[in-house]
Amino acid sequence: MDNIVEKVLKPQNQTSVFIKRKRTFTLAFLGVAALFGISAAITNYDVIDGFESIPKAAYWMARNFIPDEKAWSRLPDILAKLSETALVSVAVTVCAAICAFFFSLLGTETTKTARWLARTVRIVAAFFRNVPDVVWAILLLFSFGQNILTGFFALFFATFGLLTRTFIETIDEVSASCVEALHATGATGLQTVFNGVIPSSLPEIISWVLYMIETNIRASTLIGVLTATGIGYLFDLYYKRMDYSSAGLVVTSIVILVITIEMLSNKTRKVIM
Repeated sequence: MDNIVEKVLKPQNQTSVFIKRKRTFTLAFLGVAALFGISAAITNYDVIDGFESIPKAAYWMARNFIPDEKAWSRLPDILAKLSETALVSVAVTVCAAICAFFFSLLGTETTKTARWLARTVRIVAAFFRNVPDVVWAILLLFSFGQNILTGFFALFFATFGLLTRTFIETIDEVSASCVEALHATGATGLQTVFNGVIPSSLPEIISWVLYMIETNIRASTLIGVLTATGIGYLFDLYYKRMDYSSAGLVVTSIVILVITIEMLSNKTRKVIM
């Protein structure tokens, strides 16, 4: 008798769950559609004109952003600025990763630090992480002016906040069991870090560092527009002079660099993971 009741109730329960999910998805879709409609009405955005402008924009880019002979003559300068941007991004990421790792050891529950200290570390990391690098660049412009140091610190602060948060979560997830075993054997704090935390979490940490290098190369282009440095400065210069062919070569070189870095990162991740 009980088996018969279970067989009758089980399809009904599955049907009710399906109906609830369908209702939730429908409400979510309607909410997003309503939000889009309200935003378009407030900003006077015409959806039809927006879609009609896409082919026109693509045609304009195909005509103006194709590099010509004059643009190719500037390739050495573009490559020099591109390498400068890439090297700065790598330096920023490595410095921020080192600082974030040691800072994250104070914020993780695995190392059993004081609760107030761990909470303070998380608050500081959240502050640096939630302020965009562009905002940092604008704020630092008043102190350091338009130079490479401004871009370095702007990327450093944002990278430091994000990596500190991710390192804390990585250490808590990966190193918990290993650290507990070391604590049971009477290991000191430094022994726990070097024999437990670092070996167990190092692959994930390296993966995050490689990801941030890719991200910072893209972000440093926009930062360079503000700080008048790197490849972003060249793009801004050519674009404002309406030298669109040279600006197109800059964009192409950035895309090739980002794809190359991503391919190398993926291969490195496959080796270490």
